[in-house]
Amino acid sequence: MGFLCFFCYGKSVDRPEGTKTTAAEKKKMPTWRIFSLEELHLATNNFNYDNRLGEGGFGTVYWGRLSDRSQIAVKRLKVWSNKAEIEFASEVEILGRVRHKNLLSLRGYCAEGQERLIVYDYMPNLSLLSHLHGQHSAQSRLNWERRMSIAIQSAEGIAYLHHRATPHIIHRDIKASNVLLDSNFQARVADFGFARLIPDGATHVTTRVKGTLGYLAPEYAMFGKASESCDVYSFGILLLELASGRRPIEKLRRKVKRTITEWALPLARDRRFEEMADPKLEEKYAKEELRRVVVVAMTCAQSDPQKRPTMLEVVGLLKGECREKLSELEKSEMFSHCQQEL
Repeated sequence: MGFLCFFCYGKSVDRPEGTKTTAAEKKKMPTWRIFSLEELHLATNNFNYDNRLGEGGFGTVYWGRLSDRSQIAVKRLKVWSNKAEIEFASEVEILGRVRHKNLLSLRGYCAEGQERLIVYDYMPNLSLLSHLHGQHSAQSRLNWERRMSIAIQSAEGIAYLHHRATPHIIHRDIKASNVLLDSNFQARVADFGFARLIPDGATHVTTRVKGTLGYLAPEYAMFGKASESCDVYSFGILLLELASGRRPIEKLRRKVKRTITEWALPLARDRRFEEMADPKLEEKYAKEELRRVVVVAMTCAQSDPQKRPTMLEVVGLLKGECREKLSELEKSEMFSHCQQEL
């Protein structure tokens, strides 16, 4: 797959032949540019070790500053391969298509020789993971108000991918490390290397399983069937993690592990919601909102994809706009059945 051809397609807008792009549409279209390798070397101090923001199987992310003094984050692929090329092209193409206040913005890319780099806006507060379990977790900067905002904003970003983008987009790797936080703790869903476009009329795509253990929907982990509902499942796990401060999978003792749903189900079934709150909150949270988050999370994390809500419904539920529906979910037999299903 030729990268440049692939990405140029991502810039296009589907419209009848001969139709002109309006001024309003041009304003909304994503803006990006091609960076030179020399420019990114200068911005990151030659990809200095001290500039590292994070590292994963894909490679390393570096902080940088451009000549105009703006701050950037640069993802540098670890090694070049056909597989890496496809994931690189997929992420750039998808980011080139979308623009939403709760999706990480693409600043541009660099493809010189065997170097593949993606340039993003820099997020000063790093990731949700860093505040729940990482370097910022001891500072307890995530009060309940911020957690609710992050939940709603993340849901809105994913809902845009599922329902507003053309064609629709499955993220396939919703998790705490892929929810980034700007200087005001506004959430931006990031990392579209595993994302897939859903053709019109298709209910799912069958692919090699990608993603992170603990967040994977059962039907996807077992059969590779990826759909919007898989993202909904992952988001349910993320909601439980955000409310409780627990990891998706935790070690109890040697060779014995427990998923966050296994821990949460008995408490949710008995309506012991307050016992599910992160101790770091020191009981400073809105009880009704905590209940709402847990009920929505458990509904999303059902094993039957047909019973999960859409992300548009999730947004409404989290905002408290569907109180009757929330009450209906809580009074249903969902909690008693989920224990065996999950």
